[in-house]
Amino acid sequence: MPTKNDTLTVLMLGDVFGKPGRRALAERLPDLKTETGAGFVVVNGENAAGGLGLTPEICEELLRLPIDVITSGNHIWKHKDLIQTLENEPRLLRPANYPEGAPGRGEAVIDSADGIPVGVINLQGLLFIAPLPCPFREADRSVERIKKRTPIILVDFHAEATSEKRALGMHLEGRVSAVVGTHTHVPTADAEVLPGGTGYQSDLGMCGPTDSVIGVNKTNAIRRFMTGRPSPFQVAKGRLRLQGAVMDIDPTTGRCLRIEQRCWNAD
Repeated sequence: MPTKNDTLTVLMLGDVFGKPGRRALAERLPDLKTETGAGFVVVNGENAAGGLGLTPEICEELLRLPIDVITSGNHIWKHKDLIQTLENEPRLLRPANYPEGAPGRGEAVIDSADGIPVGVINLQGLLFIAPLPCPFREADRSVERIKKRTPIILVDFHAEATSEKRALGMHLEGRVSAVVGTHTHVPTADAEVLPGGTGYQSDLGMCGPTDSVIGVNKTNAIRRFMTGRPSPFQVAKGRLRLQGAVMDIDPTTGRCLRIEQRCWNAD
């Protein structure tokens, strides 16, 4: 069994929600990286701009923090001026299973601070989101490409249904280091290392205001549910938390040795 010094510790954080989420990251992430010993950090940024989408300026703001890769999801197309950034910034991913010709990339291999190559794949689910090409088959193709460069592969599956996320975890078991879900903004209590050596958690949660309905002002959200009518989309204020997972990975085999669901107060 490798010792702590022989492993790569990875920190993966859930959807960053609006300015409060960005503030929480800026205030806590440098210390969290030291506290956890993380040598590689992945953050989902698809809600970082006002709770919907990402802009070039905010992408640059996030990448000034100790973040190695920004993943995304179904809101990545919200701001058209991000297209050029998607094309030019290798550390920013959109879901890999968008049709051929979509701007940007859905996978990357980025070196950690210690020079260890880490593969990251971003995928989007089909259930209750949007009809897209199959994420399972796209995952197979991405894994085959990345395996030629590194055994360490992290998958952010941006999906609604826990069944779909679990199925992808089982599908990729033993072939990737970790499969974690994003999108629901609610952390799940099922972090585990699958028998094949793949770390798994159905959803990482979010980075942002917790006194809210998945980041949105609770009064407006409740009104919408009770009346069935549109209600202003307003980012909530108040207490802040960072939610995600920490995992240790054997850099030689790519096997996950440990994964833990984590939550940190940010105020």
